[in-house]
Amino acid sequence: MPDTELDAIDRRILAILQQEGRLSNQEIAERVNLSPSPCLRRIRRLEESGVIRGYVALLDAKQLGLDLLAFVNVRLEKRGTPTGAARGDAAAHAHAGVTHAELFRAAVQTWPEVIACHAMTGEMDYLLRVQVEDMARFSHFVQDVLLHHPSVIDVKTSFSLETFKETTALPIR
Repeated sequence: MPDTELDAIDRRILAILQQEGRLSNQEIAERVNLSPSPCLRRIRRLEESGVIRGYVALLDAKQLGLDLLAFVNVRLEKRGTPTGAARGDAAAHAHAGVTHAELFRAAVQTWPEVIACHAMTGEMDYLLRVQVEDMARFSHFVQDVLLHHPSVIDVKTSFSLETFKETTALPIR
């Protein structure tokens, strides 16, 4: 159940913004048959309620030389304390009482190669979407970053051969 009640006009506004986020309020108002002031009030309400999380420019990974897309399944240690915490070293004290999952989630936030991370059901704990330049950069990320994380015990990778659908637009009915 959504936290915010959306009527048909709100849904039309959201659909328009998902497709053309740079339209002016005037243009959006015209498309939904509202005057600009009520349209702007609706957009502000959608922003304040968190339905609209933000606005971004969508970049083309290939144009930026980020040609390799990988999906990495990660399994974490579930017992004990993260490596180092038992040794009593200074860095470990900063993580005292922190679970493997919390430590991993914090680390993921610092890895620019990871463009999405999902907690999963099943055999693996997390699914990472990793976008990098090439296999050498991917290998560096996995061997020198991911596998060095104290909570990671297993990774399995699948590489994207081709993307034939990708959208940020959510299905609004």
